[in-house]
Amino acid sequence: MDATELRAAQAPLKEKYRTEPDSALVPVRASASFADGGLTATVEGFAGPVRAGLHPAAGGSEEDACSGDLLLEALLGCAGVTLRTVATAMGVEIRSAHLEATGTFDIRGTLGVDRTVPVGVTGIEVTAEVDTDADEATLEKLARSTERYCVVAQSLAEKPTFVIRRAG
Repeated sequence: MDATELRAAQAPLKEKYRTEPDSALVPVRASASFADGGLTATVEGFAGPVRAGLHPAAGGSEEDACSGDLLLEALLGCAGVTLRTVATAMGVEIRSAHLEATGTFDIRGTLGVDRTVPVGVTGIEVTAEVDTDADEATLEKLARSTERYCVVAQSLAEKPTFVIRRAG
């Protein structure tokens, strides 16, 4: 898809969302269960179920996906699609790309060892190495636009609400 095709595909959608703002509210959903034993949650993913469990640093095994890794994987998926879309809209050819997300979590926060230590992944950085002829100013614009329009990245700025209620 090139910039012209992208604009043609998105133009009627943008117009609809301008004139009918409520139609732009798109529900998203994920579900998980305690289908497997142990300290795990089985998440129903696009490519099939994924069993999430404790990181080995918290007493888990390497047999289960760590939630921190899953978080970074979701971020990379969104960032990659966003980067490709922004580059296409700008007419920037990216012949290939390798993306990586890194961060750190201090397990003392999760385990309650030190209440001053934050719980969660901090210092997250997404790096994209791209094969392109674009100049440095264009790469900077791609980075800022990807950051601005990446749904997962922007969603990390707001904490979710947790509700636990009795089944039935």
